[in-house]
Amino acid sequence: MKIYNTMTRKKEEFIPLEEGKVKMYVCGPTVYNFIHLGNARPFTVFDTLRRYFEYRGYEVTYIQNFTDVDDKIIKRSHEEGISPEEVAEKYIKEYFIDCDGLGIKRATVHPQVTDNIDNIIVFVQDLIDKGYAYEAGGDVLFRTRKFKEYGKLSHQNIEELELGARIDVDDKKEDPLDFVLWKAKKEGEPGWQSPWGEGRPGWHIECSVMSNRYLGNTIDIHAGGQDLQFPHHENEIAQSECRNGHTFARYWMHNGYINVDGEKMSKSLGNFFTVRDISNKYDLGLVRFFLLATQYRNPVNFSDTVLEQAKAGLERLTNARDNAEFILGNLADSSLRDEEKDMVAGLDKYRERFIEAMDDDLNTADAISVIFELAKFMNTNISDQSSKEFVQLNLDIFNELTGVLNIANKSVEEDDSLSQKVEDLIAKRAQAKKEKNFALADQIRDELTAMGIAIEDTRQGVKWKRI
Repeated sequence: MKIYNTMTRKKEEFIPLEEGKVKMYVCGPTVYNFIHLGNARPFTVFDTLRRYFEYRGYEVTYIQNFTDVDDKIIKRSHEEGISPEEVAEKYIKEYFIDCDGLGIKRATVHPQVTDNIDNIIVFVQDLIDKGYAYEAGGDVLFRTRKFKEYGKLSHQNIEELELGARIDVDDKKEDPLDFVLWKAKKEGEPGWQSPWGEGRPGWHIECSVMSNRYLGNTIDIHAGGQDLQFPHHENEIAQSECRNGHTFARYWMHNGYINVDGEKMSKSLGNFFTVRDISNKYDLGLVRFFLLATQYRNPVNFSDTVLEQAKAGLERLTNARDNAEFILGNLADSSLRDEEKDMVAGLDKYRERFIEAMDDDLNTADAISVIFELAKFMNTNISDQSSKEFVQLNLDIFNELTGVLNIANKSVEEDDSLSQKVEDLIAKRAQAKKEKNFALADQIRDELTAMGIAIEDTRQGVKWKRI
Protein backbone atom coordinates (compact mmCIF):
# COMPACT_ATOMS: atom_id res chain seq x y z
CA MET A 1 0.00 0.00 0.00
CA LYS A 2 1.15 3.52 -0.80
CA ILE A 3 0.21 6.52 1.34
CA TYR A 4 0.67 10.19 0.52
CA ASN A 5 2.83 11.45 3.36
CA THR A 6 2.23 15.13 4.11
CA MET A 7 5.72 15.30 5.62
CA THR A 8 7.50 14.34 2.39
CA ARG A 9 4.80 15.52 -0.06
CA LYS A 10 4.87 12.24 -1.95
CA LYS A 11 3.37 8.77 -1.96
CA GLU A 12 5.39 6.26 0.01
CA GLU A 13 5.08 2.55 0.52
CA PHE A 14 3.48 1.90 3.90
CA ILE A 15 5.79 -0.15 6.09
CA PRO A 16 4.56 -0.48 9.69
CA LEU A 17 6.89 -0.27 12.64
CA GLU A 18 5.87 -3.74 13.67
CA GLU A 19 4.89 -6.38 11.14
CA GLY A 20 1.17 -7.01 11.05
CA LYS A 21 0.32 -4.11 13.37
CA VAL A 22 -0.67 -0.49 12.81
CA LYS A 23 -0.64 2.30 15.39
CA MET A 24 -2.88 5.23 14.41
CA TYR A 25 -3.76 8.49 16.13
CA VAL A 26 -6.57 10.66 14.73
CA CYS A 27 -7.39 14.03 16.25
CA GLY A 28 -10.88 13.99 17.73
CA PRO A 29 -13.43 16.73 18.41
CA THR A 30 -13.57 19.50 20.96
CA VAL A 31 -16.85 18.54 22.61
CA TYR A 32 -18.75 21.79 22.98
CA ASN A 33 -21.31 21.29 20.18
CA PHE A 34 -22.59 18.77 17.65
CA ILE A 35 -19.93 17.70 15.15
CA HIS A 36 -20.11 19.43 11.77
CA LEU A 37 -19.61 18.14 8.26
CA GLY A 38 -15.95 19.19 8.33
CA ASN A 39 -15.44 16.92 11.36
CA ALA A 40 -17.34 14.10 9.73
CA ARG A 41 -14.94 13.86 6.80
CA PRO A 42 -11.73 12.92 8.67
CA PHE A 43 -13.65 10.72 11.09
CA THR A 44 -15.21 8.83 8.14
CA VAL A 45 -12.07 8.73 5.99
CA PHE A 46 -9.75 7.42 8.68
CA ASP A 47 -12.35 5.00 10.00
CA THR A 48 -12.29 3.61 6.46
CA LEU A 49 -8.50 3.43 6.47
CA ARG A 50 -8.66 1.51 9.73
CA ARG A 51 -11.27 -0.87 8.31
CA TYR A 52 -9.14 -1.44 5.24
CA PHE A 53 -6.06 -2.25 7.29
CA GLU A 54 -8.14 -4.75 9.28
CA TYR A 55 -9.51 -6.22 6.04
CA ARG A 56 -5.93 -6.76 4.92
CA GLY A 57 -5.15 -8.60 8.15
CA TYR A 58 -3.51 -5.92 10.29
CA GLU A 59 -4.11 -5.53 13.99
CA VAL A 60 -4.94 -1.83 14.38
CA THR A 61 -4.66 0.21 17.56
CA TYR A 62 -6.73 3.29 16.81
CA ILE A 63 -6.70 6.23 19.22
CA GLN A 64 -9.03 9.22 18.88
CA ASN A 65 -9.19 11.77 21.65
CA PHE A 66 -11.86 14.03 23.08
CA THR A 67 -10.79 17.56 23.98
CA ASP A 68 -12.99 18.05 27.03
CA VAL A 69 -11.44 21.23 28.46
CA ASP A 70 -11.19 24.26 26.19
CA ASP A 71 -12.20 27.92 25.92
CA LYS A 72 -15.19 26.96 23.73
CA ILE A 73 -16.40 24.43 26.30
CA ILE A 74 -16.10 27.00 29.08
CA LYS A 75 -18.04 29.54 27.01
CA ARG A 76 -20.76 26.97 26.25
CA SER A 77 -21.01 26.05 29.95
CA HIS A 78 -21.76 29.70 30.78
CA GLU A 79 -24.34 29.86 27.99
CA GLU A 80 -26.12 26.67 29.06
CA GLY A 81 -25.76 27.23 32.79
CA ILE A 82 -24.07 23.88 33.39
CA SER A 83 -20.52 22.89 34.32
CA PRO A 84 -17.81 22.36 31.67
CA GLU A 85 -17.79 18.68 32.66
CA GLU A 86 -21.52 18.42 31.92
CA VAL A 87 -21.06 20.17 28.57
CA ALA A 88 -18.34 17.70 27.58
CA GLU A 89 -20.33 14.69 28.76
CA LYS A 90 -23.40 15.88 26.84
CA TYR A 91 -21.61 16.37 23.54
CA ILE A 92 -19.56 13.19 23.80
CA LYS A 93 -22.86 11.32 23.88
CA GLU A 94 -24.11 13.33 20.90
CA TYR A 95 -20.85 12.59 19.06
CA PHE A 96 -21.43 8.86 19.34
CA ILE A 97 -25.01 9.20 18.10
CA ASP A 98 -23.81 11.00 14.97
CA CYS A 99 -20.85 8.68 14.42
CA ASP A 100 -23.03 5.62 14.80
CA GLY A 101 -25.21 7.08 12.05
CA LEU A 102 -22.12 7.60 9.88
CA GLY A 103 -21.05 3.99 10.45
CA ILE A 104 -17.88 4.95 12.34
CA LYS A 105 -16.43 2.31 14.66
CA ARG A 106 -15.44 3.12 18.21
CA ALA A 107 -11.73 3.80 18.60
CA THR A 108 -9.60 1.32 20.51
CA VAL A 109 -9.43 4.06 23.15
CA HIS A 110 -11.15 7.46 23.27
CA PRO A 111 -8.95 9.25 25.83
CA GLN A 112 -10.10 12.51 27.41
CA VAL A 113 -7.84 15.38 28.36
CA THR A 114 -9.18 15.61 31.90
CA ASP A 115 -8.20 11.98 32.50
CA ASN A 116 -4.62 12.74 31.49
CA ILE A 117 -3.75 15.85 33.48
CA ASP A 118 -1.04 14.12 35.52
CA ASN A 119 0.59 12.77 32.35
CA ILE A 120 0.44 16.23 30.79
CA ILE A 121 2.12 17.83 33.81
CA VAL A 122 4.95 15.27 33.68
CA PHE A 123 5.37 15.82 29.93
CA VAL A 124 5.53 19.61 30.31
CA GLN A 125 7.99 19.36 33.22
CA ASP A 126 10.24 17.15 31.10
CA LEU A 127 10.28 19.85 28.40
CA ILE A 128 11.21 22.46 31.01
CA ASP A 129 13.98 20.24 32.38
CA LYS A 130 15.39 19.78 28.87
CA GLY A 131 15.38 23.53 28.26
CA TYR A 132 12.65 23.47 25.60
CA ALA A 133 10.03 25.20 27.73
CA TYR A 134 9.83 27.89 30.38
CA GLU A 135 7.39 29.15 33.00
CA ALA A 136 6.14 32.73 32.77
CA GLY A 137 3.51 34.08 35.15
CA GLY A 138 1.82 30.71 35.67
CA ASP A 139 1.91 29.84 31.97
CA VAL A 140 4.39 27.42 30.45
CA LEU A 141 5.56 28.13 26.91
CA PHE A 142 7.52 26.15 24.34
CA ARG A 143 10.69 27.65 22.83
CA THR A 144 9.75 27.18 19.21
CA ARG A 145 13.04 28.33 17.68
CA LYS A 146 14.96 25.80 19.75
CA PHE A 147 13.45 23.01 17.65
CA LYS A 148 15.51 23.49 14.50
CA GLU A 149 13.15 21.45 12.32
CA TYR A 150 10.07 23.51 13.16
CA GLY A 151 7.96 23.91 10.04
CA LYS A 152 8.99 20.61 8.43
CA LEU A 153 5.41 19.30 8.20
CA SER A 154 3.72 22.42 6.87
CA HIS A 155 6.86 23.32 4.89
CA GLN A 156 7.02 26.80 6.31
CA ASN A 157 10.25 28.64 7.04
CA ILE A 158 10.23 29.75 10.65
CA GLU A 159 11.74 33.10 9.67
CA GLU A 160 8.85 33.76 7.30
CA LEU A 161 6.00 32.86 9.66
CA GLU A 162 3.77 35.89 10.01
CA LEU A 163 2.39 36.96 13.34
CA GLY A 164 -1.35 36.72 13.03
CA ALA A 165 -4.44 35.13 14.42
CA ARG A 166 -2.78 31.75 14.85
CA ILE A 167 0.17 33.11 16.83
CA ASP A 168 -0.73 34.96 20.03
CA VAL A 169 1.43 37.97 20.77
CA ASP A 170 1.95 37.95 24.52
CA ASP A 171 4.29 39.94 26.75
CA LYS A 172 5.07 36.73 28.65
CA LYS A 173 6.69 35.18 25.60
CA GLU A 174 10.44 35.20 25.07
CA ASP A 175 9.65 35.02 21.34
CA PRO A 176 6.36 35.73 19.52
CA LEU A 177 6.52 32.27 17.95
CA ASP A 178 6.49 30.44 21.29
CA PHE A 179 3.26 28.57 22.04
CA VAL A 180 1.45 27.66 25.25
CA LEU A 181 1.81 24.25 26.89
CA TRP A 182 0.06 25.15 30.15
CA LYS A 183 -2.31 28.05 30.88
CA ALA A 184 -2.65 29.78 34.23
CA LYS A 185 -6.19 29.63 35.58
CA LYS A 186 -8.46 32.62 35.08
CA GLU A 187 -11.54 33.53 37.07
CA GLY A 188 -14.47 31.23 36.29
CA GLU A 189 -12.35 28.58 34.59
CA PRO A 190 -11.61 25.01 35.67
CA GLY A 191 -8.06 24.37 36.87
CA TRP A 192 -5.70 21.73 38.20
CA GLN A 193 -2.78 22.05 40.58
CA SER A 194 0.64 21.98 38.96
CA PRO A 195 4.23 23.01 39.80
CA TRP A 196 3.47 26.35 38.08
CA GLY A 197 0.24 27.06 39.92
CA GLU A 198 -3.36 26.21 39.19
CA GLY A 199 -4.15 25.98 35.49
CA ARG A 200 -5.05 23.77 32.53
CA PRO A 201 -3.35 22.29 29.46
CA GLY A 202 -2.86 24.12 26.18
CA TRP A 203 -4.51 22.57 23.15
CA HIS A 204 -1.45 21.17 21.36
CA ILE A 205 0.10 19.33 24.32
CA GLU A 206 -2.83 17.01 24.91
CA CYS A 207 -2.53 14.99 21.67
CA SER A 208 1.21 14.52 22.15
CA VAL A 209 0.65 13.18 25.64
CA MET A 210 -2.24 10.87 24.82
CA SER A 211 -0.51 9.50 21.72
CA ASN A 212 2.60 8.82 23.79
CA ARG A 213 0.61 7.17 26.57
CA TYR A 214 -1.33 4.76 24.38
CA LEU A 215 0.96 4.25 21.37
CA GLY A 216 4.52 4.98 22.53
CA ASN A 217 7.21 7.39 21.33
CA THR A 218 6.77 6.69 17.60
CA ILE A 219 3.54 5.84 15.80
CA ASP A 220 2.79 4.66 12.29
CA ILE A 221 0.14 7.18 11.22
CA HIS A 222 -1.06 10.50 12.57
CA ALA A 223 -4.10 11.86 10.74
CA GLY A 224 -6.61 14.66 10.69
CA GLY A 225 -8.06 17.46 8.64
CA GLN A 226 -5.93 19.66 6.40
CA ASP A 227 -6.51 22.63 8.71
CA LEU A 228 -4.59 20.86 11.50
CA GLN A 229 -1.25 20.77 9.67
CA PHE A 230 -0.31 24.16 11.09
CA PRO A 231 -0.03 24.99 13.87
CA HIS A 232 -1.53 22.00 15.69
CA HIS A 233 0.36 19.10 14.14
CA GLU A 234 3.49 21.19 13.70
CA ASN A 235 3.47 21.93 17.41
CA GLU A 236 2.78 18.30 18.29
CA ILE A 237 5.88 17.28 16.36
CA ALA A 238 8.04 19.91 18.02
CA GLN A 239 7.10 19.14 21.62
CA SER A 240 6.98 15.34 21.11
CA GLU A 241 10.34 15.00 19.37
CA CYS A 242 12.06 17.40 21.77
CA ARG A 243 10.76 15.53 24.78
CA ASN A 244 11.05 11.94 23.52
CA GLY A 245 14.06 12.15 21.21
CA HIS A 246 12.30 10.04 18.57
CA THR A 247 10.39 10.63 15.33
CA PHE A 248 6.82 11.30 16.40
CA ALA A 249 4.94 9.82 13.43
CA ARG A 250 6.24 8.11 10.30
CA TYR A 251 3.28 8.95 8.06
CA TRP A 252 1.10 12.07 8.20
CA MET A 253 -2.26 12.00 6.43
CA HIS A 254 -4.59 14.98 5.95
CA ASN A 255 -7.94 15.11 4.18
CA GLY A 256 -9.09 18.01 2.00
CA TYR A 257 -11.60 20.72 2.86
CA ILE A 258 -15.37 20.68 2.55
CA ASN A 259 -16.86 23.31 0.25
CA VAL A 260 -20.54 24.24 0.29
CA ASP A 261 -21.92 25.28 -3.09
CA GLY A 262 -18.36 26.01 -4.19
CA GLU A 263 -17.29 28.02 -1.13
CA LYS A 264 -15.29 26.80 1.86
CA MET A 265 -17.61 25.87 4.71
CA SER A 266 -17.39 28.38 7.56
CA LYS A 267 -19.61 29.85 10.24
CA SER A 268 -18.86 33.38 9.03
CA LEU A 269 -20.32 32.62 5.58
CA GLY A 270 -23.44 31.06 7.08
CA ASN A 271 -22.92 27.83 5.14
CA PHE A 272 -22.07 25.76 8.20
CA PHE A 273 -23.86 22.44 8.72
CA THR A 274 -23.80 20.06 11.67
CA VAL A 275 -24.18 16.36 11.03
CA ARG A 276 -27.33 16.49 13.15
CA ASP A 277 -28.81 19.14 10.85
CA ILE A 278 -28.08 16.99 7.82
CA SER A 279 -29.51 13.87 9.48
CA ASN A 280 -32.90 15.57 9.70
CA LYS A 281 -33.06 15.49 5.90
CA TYR A 282 -30.76 12.67 4.78
CA ASP A 283 -29.77 9.24 6.05
CA LEU A 284 -26.23 9.44 7.42
CA GLY A 285 -25.30 6.28 5.54
CA LEU A 286 -25.77 8.39 2.42
CA VAL A 287 -23.48 11.07 3.88
CA ARG A 288 -20.78 8.45 4.44
CA PHE A 289 -21.14 7.27 0.84
CA PHE A 290 -20.96 10.88 -0.39
CA LEU A 291 -17.78 11.56 1.61
CA LEU A 292 -16.06 8.42 0.33
CA ALA A 293 -17.05 9.00 -3.29
CA THR A 294 -14.15 11.50 -3.55
CA GLN A 295 -10.51 10.60 -2.88
CA TYR A 296 -9.78 11.92 0.61
CA ARG A 297 -7.09 14.48 -0.30
CA ASN A 298 -9.33 16.26 -2.80
CA PRO A 299 -11.83 18.94 -1.76
CA VAL A 300 -15.48 17.90 -1.53
CA ASN A 301 -18.31 20.12 -2.67
CA PHE A 302 -21.47 19.72 -0.59
CA SER A 303 -24.90 20.74 -1.82
CA ASP A 304 -28.40 19.31 -1.97
CA THR A 305 -27.92 18.67 -5.69
CA VAL A 306 -24.70 16.71 -5.17
CA LEU A 307 -26.22 14.75 -2.29
CA GLU A 308 -29.26 13.85 -4.39
CA GLN A 309 -26.90 12.59 -7.09
CA ALA A 310 -25.08 10.52 -4.48
CA LYS A 311 -28.42 9.18 -3.29
CA ALA A 312 -29.25 7.96 -6.79
CA GLY A 313 -25.86 6.27 -7.03
CA LEU A 314 -26.19 4.58 -3.66
CA GLU A 315 -29.65 3.31 -4.60
CA ARG A 316 -28.14 1.65 -7.68
CA LEU A 317 -25.89 -0.34 -5.35
CA THR A 318 -28.56 -1.21 -2.81
CA ASN A 319 -31.01 -2.17 -5.55
CA ALA A 320 -28.44 -4.53 -7.09
CA ARG A 321 -27.98 -6.19 -3.72
CA ASP A 322 -31.71 -6.30 -2.94
CA ASN A 323 -32.56 -7.77 -6.34
CA ALA A 324 -29.94 -10.48 -5.93
CA GLU A 325 -31.14 -11.29 -2.41
CA PHE A 326 -34.75 -11.43 -3.55
CA ILE A 327 -33.92 -13.82 -6.38
CA LEU A 328 -31.75 -15.89 -4.04
CA GLY A 329 -34.61 -16.29 -1.61
CA ASN A 330 -36.82 -17.75 -4.31
CA LEU A 331 -34.32 -20.23 -5.79
CA ALA A 332 -34.05 -23.89 -4.94
CA ASP A 333 -30.62 -25.18 -3.97
CA SER A 334 -28.56 -25.61 -7.11
CA SER A 335 -24.90 -25.78 -8.08
CA LEU A 336 -23.05 -23.73 -10.67
CA ARG A 337 -24.00 -24.30 -14.26
CA ASP A 338 -21.24 -24.69 -16.83
CA GLU A 339 -21.92 -21.27 -18.35
CA GLU A 340 -21.66 -19.67 -14.88
CA LYS A 341 -18.29 -21.15 -13.99
CA ASP A 342 -16.29 -18.80 -16.21
CA MET A 343 -18.22 -15.81 -14.86
CA VAL A 344 -17.49 -16.84 -11.27
CA ALA A 345 -13.80 -17.20 -12.08
CA GLY A 346 -13.90 -13.57 -13.22
CA LEU A 347 -15.36 -12.29 -9.94
CA ASP A 348 -11.91 -12.17 -8.39
CA LYS A 349 -10.97 -9.34 -10.74
CA TYR A 350 -13.35 -7.05 -8.87
CA ARG A 351 -11.64 -7.80 -5.58
CA GLU A 352 -8.21 -7.34 -7.16
CA ARG A 353 -9.11 -3.98 -8.69
CA PHE A 354 -10.77 -2.84 -5.46
CA ILE A 355 -7.58 -3.62 -3.52
CA GLU A 356 -5.48 -1.93 -6.18
CA ALA A 357 -7.51 1.25 -5.79
CA MET A 358 -7.43 1.19 -1.99
CA ASP A 359 -3.69 0.48 -2.01
CA ASP A 360 -3.23 3.65 -4.05
CA ASP A 361 -3.44 6.13 -1.16
CA LEU A 362 -6.90 5.01 -0.07
CA ASN A 363 -8.57 5.85 -3.37
CA THR A 364 -12.13 5.17 -2.27
CA ALA A 365 -13.49 6.92 -5.37
CA ASP A 366 -11.97 4.32 -7.69
CA ALA A 367 -12.86 1.54 -5.26
CA ILE A 368 -16.52 2.59 -5.40
CA SER A 369 -16.32 2.64 -9.21
CA VAL A 370 -15.27 -1.02 -9.08
CA ILE A 371 -18.29 -1.81 -6.90
CA PHE A 372 -20.57 -0.08 -9.42
CA GLU A 373 -19.12 -2.31 -12.16
CA LEU A 374 -19.79 -5.34 -9.99
CA ALA A 375 -23.38 -4.17 -9.42
CA LYS A 376 -23.85 -3.80 -13.19
CA PHE A 377 -22.49 -7.33 -13.70
CA MET A 378 -24.94 -8.66 -11.11
CA ASN A 379 -27.90 -6.86 -12.67
CA THR A 380 -26.98 -8.21 -16.09
CA ASN A 381 -26.22 -11.81 -15.17
CA ILE A 382 -28.41 -12.70 -12.20
CA SER A 383 -31.95 -13.83 -12.96
CA ASP A 384 -34.51 -16.37 -11.81
CA GLN A 385 -32.73 -18.80 -14.13
CA SER A 386 -29.44 -18.51 -12.20
CA SER A 387 -28.16 -21.20 -9.90
CA LYS A 388 -28.38 -20.46 -6.20
CA GLU A 389 -24.62 -20.92 -5.84
CA PHE A 390 -23.92 -18.34 -8.55
CA VAL A 391 -26.15 -15.72 -6.94
CA GLN A 392 -24.64 -16.35 -3.51
CA LEU A 393 -21.07 -16.01 -4.78
CA ASN A 394 -21.93 -12.67 -6.37
CA LEU A 395 -23.55 -11.45 -3.18
CA ASP A 396 -20.59 -12.61 -1.11
CA ILE A 397 -18.07 -10.50 -2.99
CA PHE A 398 -20.47 -7.54 -3.18
CA ASN A 399 -20.98 -7.63 0.58
CA GLU A 400 -17.25 -8.13 1.15
CA LEU A 401 -16.27 -5.00 -0.78
CA THR A 402 -19.08 -2.76 0.43
CA GLY A 403 -18.37 -4.01 3.95
CA VAL A 404 -14.81 -2.66 3.82
CA LEU A 405 -16.16 0.82 3.07
CA ASN A 406 -19.25 0.23 5.26
CA ILE A 407 -21.58 1.51 2.53
CA ALA A 408 -24.80 0.25 0.94
CA ASN A 409 -25.81 -1.35 4.21
CA LYS A 410 -29.30 -2.39 5.09
CA SER A 411 -30.91 -0.08 7.58
CA VAL A 412 -34.68 0.11 7.68
CA GLU A 413 -35.04 -3.24 5.96
CA GLU A 414 -33.25 -4.83 8.88
CA ASP A 415 -35.72 -3.41 11.40
CA ASP A 416 -37.51 -6.62 12.33
CA SER A 417 -40.67 -4.93 13.56
CA LEU A 418 -41.07 -2.88 10.37
CA SER A 419 -40.20 -5.84 8.16
CA GLN A 420 -42.84 -7.98 9.85
CA LYS A 421 -45.47 -5.26 9.51
CA VAL A 422 -44.70 -4.82 5.81
CA GLU A 423 -44.73 -8.57 5.16
CA ASP A 424 -48.08 -8.87 6.96
CA LEU A 425 -49.59 -6.11 4.83
CA ILE A 426 -48.21 -7.67 1.63
CA ALA A 427 -49.76 -11.02 2.60
CA LYS A 428 -53.07 -9.28 3.37
CA ARG A 429 -52.95 -7.54 -0.04
CA ALA A 430 -52.21 -10.83 -1.80
CA GLN A 431 -55.24 -12.41 -0.14
CA ALA A 432 -57.40 -9.43 -1.12
CA LYS A 433 -56.32 -9.77 -4.76
CA LYS A 434 -57.00 -13.50 -4.63
CA GLU A 435 -60.53 -12.72 -3.43
CA LYS A 436 -60.80 -10.06 -6.17
CA ASN A 437 -61.17 -7.36 -3.51
CA PHE A 438 -59.14 -4.88 -5.54
CA ALA A 439 -60.33 -1.87 -3.56
CA LEU A 440 -58.80 -3.34 -0.40
CA ALA A 441 -55.62 -4.28 -2.31
CA ASP A 442 -55.27 -0.68 -3.53
CA GLN A 443 -55.94 0.61 -0.03
CA ILE A 444 -53.14 -1.56 1.36
CA ARG A 445 -50.74 -0.37 -1.35
CA ASP A 446 -51.60 3.23 -0.39
CA GLU A 447 -50.98 2.41 3.27
CA LEU A 448 -47.56 0.98 2.41
CA THR A 449 -46.74 4.06 0.32
CA ALA A 450 -47.68 6.29 3.27
CA MET A 451 -45.21 4.24 5.37
CA GLY A 452 -42.50 5.02 2.81
CA ILE A 453 -42.57 1.54 1.29
CA ALA A 454 -42.64 0.85 -2.45
CA ILE A 455 -43.79 -2.58 -3.66
CA GLU A 456 -43.28 -4.31 -7.00
CA ASP A 457 -45.12 -7.37 -8.27
CA THR A 458 -42.75 -9.83 -9.95
CA ARG A 459 -42.95 -13.41 -11.17
CA GLN A 460 -41.20 -14.52 -7.99
CA GLY A 461 -43.49 -12.58 -5.69
CA VAL A 462 -43.77 -9.08 -4.24
CA LYS A 463 -40.58 -7.06 -3.68
CA TRP A 464 -40.50 -4.07 -1.36
CA LYS A 465 -38.09 -1.33 -0.46
CA ARG A 466 -37.88 1.91 1.49
CA ILE A 467 -38.43 5.08 -0.56
